[in-house]
Amino acid sequence: MSLTYVMSGFAVGLLVGMTGVGGGSLMTPLLTLLFGVTPSVAVGTDLAFASLTKTAGTITHRSKGNVQWGIVLRLCAGALPAALVATFALHRFGALTPAIGLVIRYSIAVSVLLTVVALMFRARMLAWVHASPGRQLHGRALSLATVFAGAVLGTLVTISSIGAGAIGATILLMLYPRLSPAEIAGTDIAYAVPLTAIAAAGHWWLGSIDWLLLATLLVGSVPGITLGAWASRAVPERVARTLLAVTLTGVAAKLIY
Repeated sequence: MSLTYVMSGFAVGLLVGMTGVGGGSLMTPLLTLLFGVTPSVAVGTDLAFASLTKTAGTITHRSKGNVQWGIVLRLCAGALPAALVATFALHRFGALTPAIGLVIRYSIAVSVLLTVVALMFRARMLAWVHASPGRQLHGRALSLATVFAGAVLGTLVTISSIGAGAIGATILLMLYPRLSPAEIAGTDIAYAVPLTAIAAAGHWWLGSIDWLLLATLLVGSVPGITLGAWASRAVPERVARTLLAVTLTGVAAKLIY
């Protein structure tokens, strides 16, 4: 089984490297559907996985000046308190109980579908933003919207481990359309580090992290991400994202039904 987990980590890393989509939208459903890992443990383990991998990504983006720290602080102002509240709510209602496990399962499905929407309609949404400059937020309104977006993402990530990748990047594009793609990626990864770390610590407290599983996933994911980044040059982005969106839609349907 350990080899299977390593290969799964490699496969997810490969897709993440090719498409740039957060691993949570792939790894958490995979653990739940294919390996029968309980939803809460799948979420907790993936959060610990994400906190480690995103730390390395943040270091790289920081060295290239791709992180907008003011935006990171505003996102964290909403996301971190929301993660703590969501963690205490899971503790209050019992994160490892079958009933809460079902809620988490449906939350994962909703998060996956939101990721599909972000993948398929990101370009259209960005075009609408650029075509409607009068609708763009500025000043205090923009700051408050960023904090609110962080709170929504913090709740979503803590419950389902999904949201800090494609969804978060799409929200940043809508709120800050003048940022370059590299700045969107760097800022999205940077705010996700403390968020996933706090959410992972919460799940550790709840007892919903499988450390052996985490280690085997990391062994496979690191070379997978590297190879995927190279393969992305040979596969058209639109084709890769469309295939991924179709796959994720099927995953969400399976989680629900």
